[in-house]
Amino acid sequence: MRVRIESAVKTPKNDVRGTAAGTKSRRGSGSRGAKRAKAKVSAKPTFHRAVFAGSFDPVTYGHLDVIARGRNLFDEVVVAVGRNPGKQSLFSTEERLEMLRELCERMVEAMPEGAAVRVETFDGLTVDFARSVGANVLLRGIRNLSDLQNEVQQAVTNREVAALETAFVVAGQSFAYTSSSLIKQITAMGSDARALRKMVPPLVAEKLREKKKQRHPALVGLMAARDGE
Repeated sequence: MRVRIESAVKTPKNDVRGTAAGTKSRRGSGSRGAKRAKAKVSAKPTFHRAVFAGSFDPVTYGHLDVIARGRNLFDEVVVAVGRNPGKQSLFSTEERLEMLRELCERMVEAMPEGAAVRVETFDGLTVDFARSVGANVLLRGIRNLSDLQNEVQQAVTNREVAALETAFVVAGQSFAYTSSSLIKQITAMGSDARALRKMVPPLVAEKLREKKKQRHPALVGLMAARDGE
């Protein structure tokens, strides 16, 4: 007598495929979860706005050089013209604002591939203004070692007090010793305005000649110092 013995447990073929599919599904779910976790960890600001602050009295080629370099580093550069009622300025805030806006517009037209630039005025602390416009960083130009020493100390203070980082750009060699105070001295004491051609744009040079003709107090004071009065 023959007895047929069959296995009590059968394993359907589609079980293997189902197991593989389940494994694949679990792997896919884990991968998506890892991607979401990575995205949360690496979430950082995608728009970088820099503030370049100063008195710009007057604006120089050195200032414009820093702005141009900043346009290659950030998504937007905000040029901030400081108002200081307690300090005698050669140009009024409105005059400096007008000159900077015109010069920056020309720059953007000539190099449209760079970042956007806008010019604003502000009172008080630079860091307060920077936070009010949503800036991520302060932009500063370095002309020489003396600048570097002063700027580093200020940068550390701004980071500790306002949690704002500072980005330094080194000015071009031809602007290493150009300063607004030097330009005022040349305007007041020099007889040949052509000396300013390498320091300021023609628009600014013309405005400086007008101020000298008007005998602006800021220039008269320098001329008096020259004459020993």
